[in-house]
Amino acid sequence: MTITWHRPYLYPKQFDAIFAPERIAVVEASTKSGKTHGCIVWLTEKALLEGKEGRHYWWIAPTYGQAKIAYTRLKLALSKGTFKANDTAMSVTLLNGAVMEFKTGEKPDHLYGEDVYAAVMDEATRTREEAWHAVRSTLTATKGQIRIIGNVRGRRNWVYRMARRSDADVSYARITALDAAESGIIDKAEIEAAQRDLPTDVFKQLYLAEPADDGGNPFGLDAIERCVLPDGIDGDHPVVCYGVDLAKSYDWTVVIGLDHRGFVQTFERWQGPWEATVERIQTIVGDKPALVDATGVGDPVVERLQRTNRRIQGFKFSSLSKQQLMEGLALAIQHGEIAYPEGPIVDELSMFEYEYHRTGVRYAAPSGAHDDCVDSLGLAVLAFRDKVSTGYWPYNDDETIEPLAVLPHAAGVMTKVH
Repeated sequence: MTITWHRPYLYPKQFDAIFAPERIAVVEASTKSGKTHGCIVWLTEKALLEGKEGRHYWWIAPTYGQAKIAYTRLKLALSKGTFKANDTAMSVTLLNGAVMEFKTGEKPDHLYGEDVYAAVMDEATRTREEAWHAVRSTLTATKGQIRIIGNVRGRRNWVYRMARRSDADVSYARITALDAAESGIIDKAEIEAAQRDLPTDVFKQLYLAEPADDGGNPFGLDAIERCVLPDGIDGDHPVVCYGVDLAKSYDWTVVIGLDHRGFVQTFERWQGPWEATVERIQTIVGDKPALVDATGVGDPVVERLQRTNRRIQGFKFSSLSKQQLMEGLALAIQHGEIAYPEGPIVDELSMFEYEYHRTGVRYAAPSGAHDDCVDSLGLAVLAFRDKVSTGYWPYNDDETIEPLAVLPHAAGVMTKVH
């Protein structure tokens, strides 16, 4: 059987990184730099030109959804009549009998046993190291090659260590969004817009492939420490607005109040029944403006609070609104425009993480940890910015929270830019 293969265009840096001769190639790359497309081309070429009946070629992603995205892209790239697809198994059988399979690394034990002739580990910094151990074992009998690709995620992960091994069988390459822009893959103006919109460390990791010492922390550990009140809450200034995060399940209800300088003057945190929680919030907030978590069970709580204080507004959390809230908080921390006491607030800020997904950036506490203080502080900062600086509330239940730019100035008040 003769197979004709026309390789799609890859820009030089993309090609050199992915088609390196070494058995293991580690590619730390920015978002939208073409690493996934390049590796689909590489794996397809291996399966087409070296494959035959019974040979397996794997694509491993952190989650089922990410694996399905790559699987769908492969089917769209292949010519009709040149393959048979099994959507249930997420596998493609080529005319030469080679099988390309798309798998998840969520359960590493399920990856053992097969002989694999070439593999790609996609978004590897978000895949457990145990999955790498399993995939490596499948390449032993075949001496198969592997491409390990993903966004940078700090220095404390197995991919970072692998990339810096002194080993003749391992190559390393770094591809940035600027490389992709120079090759016409993405618009440089989009990179510049992302730099304005994102916290510094997040931008550097996602677009410049520069690992941060803070790993996946969006605020920056040094910046967090710089905003700590050395003597704690002084109580010398009145609160001008509040942020309130309501407890869900085993979480805490947290109320944070900021004064006109952006300093925390009220910090209360508790667990208890809803009736007592409503009464306690009413007592703390009084007639001051407050932005309150209105997600799920929070909606009726906000309605009750509004009966006695019409300056209370609800904020509904979604993946988009939380991303925007956290990015605004990160900018405020990095610009030194807020201050808070040592304790749970600092602990939660220091543990907080972000992860890049194909649909955006996800911000959350690590598994088993809390982010109630982080959410409450973010709400307080947003309330402070909009109420103190502009004197109006842009929110209702049907509106999406728009990104807000933060500008530093002498008084430390954040300004909404229209």
